[in-house]
Amino acid sequence: MEAVILILTLLFVAFMALGVYVGVKTVRAAKRGVDRTITQARRSVEDTTLRAKSYGQPGVPGELAQLRLTLRTSMRATQDALNAGVAEDASLSESLGLFQRLSAHGRELDNELKRLEREPDRATVASLLPGLKERTERITHSAESLRWAARDRARQFADDDLAALNAQIDLEAGALRHWATDEPSAQGDTAGQSWSGPADEETPPSLTPPDPGLRTGYPWQKSARPETTN
Repeated sequence: MEAVILILTLLFVAFMALGVYVGVKTVRAAKRGVDRTITQARRSVEDTTLRAKSYGQPGVPGELAQLRLTLRTSMRATQDALNAGVAEDASLSESLGLFQRLSAHGRELDNELKRLEREPDRATVASLLPGLKERTERITHSAESLRWAARDRARQFADDDLAALNAQIDLEAGALRHWATDEPSAQGDTAGQSWSGPADEETPPSLTPPDPGLRTGYPWQKSARPETTN
């Protein structure tokens, strides 16, 4: 009895631990989902604000907003392209590592542009704009190079696979047409034959009738019963 109680207690504790584990995993997964949603919403709001500033504010504030918007758009597009491609092409992992190093420079530039948006000395910021534009162009150019190289690689793989598939289909189509050409002659050679048994052949008549007891048939046929005399 004590052993049964102990086993039941252990099972109860195990189920409780499993329930706690599943609950914690569920809460963490929900938290990650909420965090992703909040991050995406924050990015969307910030991009919309930058787009409004780049079109609605002339001068230095508008140029800073345009630089940030260009930088963020290019980096995000490259990140999405590499993350989508590395799942199917492991060789893109090195490109993804290079992009992560480039992202460090991109985040640094984005933070600097963001600080300069709040800088009251517009004259100083205006003097820094040429250098900021050059840095933005260098980073976005590198990001675009990685992005288009990954897309060209994926397109080349798709083209190669399509070419191989077309070649196989052409071979199969040729084989089908060859079979269709040979079919009438094959049918003419086999005319009069039946699939239910061997073809009839002309044999000389036997002088004595065959013995039914010695006649062999198919394996699934029953042997002939000998005739009984009354």
